[in-house]
Amino acid sequence: MSAGTALSFHGAAREVTGSCFLLEAEGKRVLVDCGMFQGGPQLAKANESDFGFDPASIDFLLLTHAHLDHCGRIPLLVKRGFRGEIITTSATRELARIVLLDSAHLQQEDAERAARYRRRSGSGDATPLYAMTDALRSFDFFGREANFDRPISLADGLDATFTSAGHILGAASIAIDFSTANGHRRRIVFSGDIGPRHTEFLSDPVAPPDADYVVMETTYGDRRHRDFAASVTELHTAITETFARGGNVIIPSFALERTQDVLYQLREGVETGALPRHLNVFLDSPMAISATEVFGRHPECFKPEVARRLARGFDPFFLPHLHFVREAAGSMALNNFESGAVIIAGSGMCNGGRVRHHLKHNLWRRQSSIVFVGFAARGTPARQIIDGAKTLNLFGQPVAINAAIYTINGFSAHADRDDLLAWHKGCGSPKRTFLVHGEPERGLRAFAERLTRQGHKVSGPRNGTRVTLT
Repeated sequence: MSAGTALSFHGAAREVTGSCFLLEAEGKRVLVDCGMFQGGPQLAKANESDFGFDPASIDFLLLTHAHLDHCGRIPLLVKRGFRGEIITTSATRELARIVLLDSAHLQQEDAERAARYRRRSGSGDATPLYAMTDALRSFDFFGREANFDRPISLADGLDATFTSAGHILGAASIAIDFSTANGHRRRIVFSGDIGPRHTEFLSDPVAPPDADYVVMETTYGDRRHRDFAASVTELHTAITETFARGGNVIIPSFALERTQDVLYQLREGVETGALPRHLNVFLDSPMAISATEVFGRHPECFKPEVARRLARGFDPFFLPHLHFVREAAGSMALNNFESGAVIIAGSGMCNGGRVRHHLKHNLWRRQSSIVFVGFAARGTPARQIIDGAKTLNLFGQPVAINAAIYTINGFSAHADRDDLLAWHKGCGSPKRTFLVHGEPERGLRAFAERLTRQGHKVSGPRNGTRVTLT
């Protein structure tokens, strides 16, 4: 291959968050994703550290989708000198704006809270990772919008093609083609996060093209998801049983896709009679509310039959008693509900956002239920609850965990083991597959063993690993 063709890993290597990969080819430096690390205090410190490369040297940033662990450090990248072009799909561009502004707001709130504590102890101020102005400035670098299956030229001999990943609205896998010194073409495919093959309303992931190299997620590489219909039934059962006990249902949920998936199934449940017509649902997340409104503007991301219904005025998320809670005062007023409320609030891993207040008021109550419908990374409060902790520290105080805990992984926006294997099969016989975005002792290791048994050459790089592609 041409001199200087290399791949390096700067996040999501032997861990699940912080996706960030650097391809050096054709004299250009192309970054794929620039995500935030999420988890315990150690990972929070990782967000403040050097990227492992000079942000000013990056020519292009290709963004697979708008989840925080894939786009959350973009404002910091710009703050530290990035002046290249950010390319992504139209839907991702719109969602990323919502996500990054919300992230900047939370960064500033957390810094102000920490500063108050520090001033009281005489240890000085705290500064946010980035501010609202940094997030706003990052939008100046969003350039061309990628259409699915249409190559975009980055430079002579260097092209990128986005294909639907089926993970969330606008999510893509990205194939990058480049030339060798003797004119031969080579291709590397970045999976991004892959969705399940059979979703309710978003398009299914598209099979990738033949590739020489693959960088692939392994979040659920060690297991199959529960049957989706059974998962929906479990959600309905959790709600009806909780109401019978006189409690509330708290659903910590990611604002993008997972919230919309749950709303879709609640609407279906009300329409079919599986749930009461008067079901009170509170969407307590300004970001999730804004994201839900974005969905209707991107029919290109939906299954054809759903897109046709949208064109006729169908609202896939309408519920007779759905309440959008935008203001903090409205969120606090939900504390007055002792029973009969389904409260969907961010964040999905319970490491921020309004859901922590709802946990404080419901986690100790045996009548209530906490329903997890997404992945929880190690070190997060959600993972502590799922793993059987007896108490959870919330706002500096221990809160007993007495509520019923449900973990329904059939709602996952990530492909399971079988769907990952099917996706990888589309890549043909790559020279090497680099496995990322997985816990090393679980999804990553199990998936590596399966691919190795199939005869594939597999690597599980660490953060900081640099590989010359020869």
